[in-house]
Amino acid sequence: MAIPNFNYLAPTTLKEALTMRVSHGAKSSIMAGGTDLLIKMAHRNHHPEYVIGLNCVADINYIRYNAAGNLAIGPMAKLSTIMDHPDIVSHFPALSHSSGVTATVQIRNMSTLIGNIVNASPSADNATPLLVLDASLVIMHEGGEREVPLHEFFLGFGNSVMKPTELIKEMILPMPGKNSGSSYQKISTRSKVDIAGVCVSAFLTLNDAGVITTARIALGSVAPKPIRVPQAEQVLEGQKPSIELFRKAAALSREEAKPISDMRASADYRKAMVEVLTIRALEASLLIATNKTH
Repeated sequence: MAIPNFNYLAPTTLKEALTMRVSHGAKSSIMAGGTDLLIKMAHRNHHPEYVIGLNCVADINYIRYNAAGNLAIGPMAKLSTIMDHPDIVSHFPALSHSSGVTATVQIRNMSTLIGNIVNASPSADNATPLLVLDASLVIMHEGGEREVPLHEFFLGFGNSVMKPTELIKEMILPMPGKNSGSSYQKISTRSKVDIAGVCVSAFLTLNDAGVITTARIALGSVAPKPIRVPQAEQVLEGQKPSIELFRKAAALSREEAKPISDMRASADYRKAMVEVLTIRALEASLLIATNKTH
């Protein structure tokens, strides 16, 4: 299917890209890897008059520590780089895994992490890991910048707090505690490269006595947006991990899920799998966190 005509703009700095964005507003779209945007355009689901490409912008394909000691990820950092980056593999294993199971090798070589999140898809592979890793987005606007926690970014299916005159400068990942672990679990009914039918991420931090001090659980493909499960997190915190405790948190996660039935899975199946995957994610996170204590 042919892509509708559009005007391609090639800024060389993010400031120039922002100026173009402000000038053209809702008539424009930002293109990083283009793996989602071009498909939407080809299917006539999106019709921007101006496509602002970031390929010519220097120094935005990075994964590096910022002045605060947190990991910053630029808007052109590819999923194929994310999955193998030693700092992400070591400190953010859920994100390393989710990046590595997103779509196909060809798409991972083109698709950017931030682009995957901007779509605000409830089934985005990398959304739930980033939620449990407490990620935030630095958003540029005409008056300056604002940092938005990812749990405040998603509003609903395909909707976020982003305005048509804004663009994302970078993503920030705060460094986890020393005894921390995270995990991403996914079920896809048709193939391993298909969109997630259900996905769950978990994050745990233990103190020296083996008590859970921080717990986060996020669900994907079971609501209009990726969601956290604070009720389940509160049950876990302050307790020593056990399978009984994890089952209780998983049951609460299942209750929080509000899925629909579609071609990928029924609502009942999705709710059942939320419970299964939550236990798996918590057990895997605990294993990683426990190994770091030795």
